[in-house]
Amino acid sequence: MKRAHFLLILCCVLLNAAGQLLLKVGADHWAAGRAQASHGVLAQVLSAGTLSWIVCGLACYVVSTLLWIPALSRVDVMVAYPMVSIGYAVNAFVAWRFMGEALTQGRVAGIGVILVGVFILSRS
Repeated sequence: MKRAHFLLILCCVLLNAAGQLLLKVGADHWAAGRAQASHGVLAQVLSAGTLSWIVCGLACYVVSTLLWIPALSRVDVMVAYPMVSIGYAVNAFVAWRFMGEALTQGRVAGIGVILVGVFILSRS
């Protein structure tokens, strides 16, 4: 795989991972506000769509998807799609480091297996 193609895919993966993390933060903020609100269900759901964390997370998804289209036109899907798994490692590290989530030995081992698999696929 050409370096430029790998960087394009990596950009997509990182934007997708950022989108997931932003949605998680937004969901936590939304849930905290929802517990205090007495509005109807529809009003609560619509309020989630106005949280800046959620809007930014969705924007990351949109940009990632728009970049994914040219990436798929340049790289076989059997190589490109497994690269999305890099996002699992990124999200696990960020969730551990900044969100206080547990990063157990089993999770580290699983992430290691994923990364080895991605490396093997990228070389084939």
